[in-house]
Amino acid sequence: MGALTDSRKRLSSDHRYPIPSFPPRSPPPPSKRPKLAPFFSSLDPSTSAAAPPNPPPQITHAAAAASTSNAPCPSSSSSTPASSPPPNRRRLPPPPPFKRPIHGPQRILRAFHFGAPARPHATAPSWLSPSSPTPTPPRTLGLEQYVELVNTVSRPAPPTPTATTDAAKEKKEPVPLEVVAIEEDGDERKQQDDEDEVAVRGSVTVRRLPLYKELYEASSRKRDAKLKTLEFEVRLAEEGRLGLERLAEVLPRITPKKEEVPEPFVPLTDEDEEFVRVALHGRNSREKLAVHEPSNIVITREILQCLNYQEWLNDEVINLYLDLLKEREQREPSKFLKCHFFNTFFYKKLISGGYDYKAVRRWTTKRKLGYSLIECDKIFVPIHKEVHWCLAVINIRDKKFQYLDSLGSMDMKVLRTLARYFVDEVKDKSGQQIDALSWKQEGVKNLPLQENGWDCGMFMLKYIDFYSRDMDLIFGQKNMRYFRRRTAKEILNLRAE
Repeated sequence: MGALTDSRKRLSSDHRYPIPSFPPRSPPPPSKRPKLAPFFSSLDPSTSAAAPPNPPPQITHAAAAASTSNAPCPSSSSSTPASSPPPNRRRLPPPPPFKRPIHGPQRILRAFHFGAPARPHATAPSWLSPSSPTPTPPRTLGLEQYVELVNTVSRPAPPTPTATTDAAKEKKEPVPLEVVAIEEDGDERKQQDDEDEVAVRGSVTVRRLPLYKELYEASSRKRDAKLKTLEFEVRLAEEGRLGLERLAEVLPRITPKKEEVPEPFVPLTDEDEEFVRVALHGRNSREKLAVHEPSNIVITREILQCLNYQEWLNDEVINLYLDLLKEREQREPSKFLKCHFFNTFFYKKLISGGYDYKAVRRWTTKRKLGYSLIECDKIFVPIHKEVHWCLAVINIRDKKFQYLDSLGSMDMKVLRTLARYFVDEVKDKSGQQIDALSWKQEGVKNLPLQENGWDCGMFMLKYIDFYSRDMDLIFGQKNMRYFRRRTAKEILNLRAE
């Protein structure tokens, strides 16, 4: 028994060897010791014909002694053959089947034909076989290997009619390459085998940052209110710049030409305004401001102050301005009509004792004027009626007599008197007989009228000014203050413009 006990202890401590089968005396309690299956897991009972290894001699002798001492006496009733095992004999568990890898569809980069053709499903990969001394899994395609693989491609891909256009052929630009991972099936395997010799030509974009970082940055830029505002301002500035460029091209065509200000309405400069202000509002009222030698008219500050607002015009200012209009015509005869300007005393002299032509006969000699009245286009005659100024026009060009009153009245007696005078004047100076009495005598339609009690003299001067320019009467009461300052400047400069 001692030998058997020692053998059992040694056997339990070293379980690397198989334990011989023998009938136990009683059912063993459940054991937590590890099964002996790992030892046999590497063997296949269906293919292995080798016998189990022999145990050491000491274990064999101990097992034999135990079986001899514990064996029951033979009896005549036992008919079981010696070769068959006892019914309650303990059997070892069968070894598990050989572990095989689970085969499934593989994802292969088909763009560069990386990887070997698929093997049959029944065959295990070489790196999983037991015969491989150092099983090593295949190396994945990293960034460096990917770039190296792309750089080693030398043969260009044959052009296809769908992927290549005429523009791409002419420019010879690289075709952008997109790497796509696809599922492999039977048809694709055949196509893979057929296209082993096909090379790929294109450009490869290498990411410097992981894709998730790029997506995160793009998302944060979209959510950033300041970036949105900045992008909007940049886009608006760009559109504004393009709009201004297009506008600069179109503006000259769509913008009407700037109308020139008519000469009678050219505004005064700041210097002219100051010059007129000092002349009209100085302290010395007897100071001589202008002297016109041809007419021997002297303009003092007291005389010039009639051009202030709400003042009536006097004879000196009116007569000097008419002389300046005649000088303007002589300077630029092509711009102005040929006119004659009678002074404010002519009509009074003509009708002083009734109609008296001889009283004014020597006023219009050719030696004095240098021309005859019959040669003029228009003759202007100022009419003064006590406290009101009017104008009569002998329109030789249109053969009619006109009367202009800023209050809108009409005086036919003045027109008949002037018609009689003109007949006598032409007969006396040129010996011609004209029927001026048959000319039309009328008032002027749409005549600008004064709206106060002191601008009649200025309206009369502007009637003469515009008619001598052969212009329509396009002014009104709103222009009178400007006309007063302009007239003062022209008198101070002794030059009408």
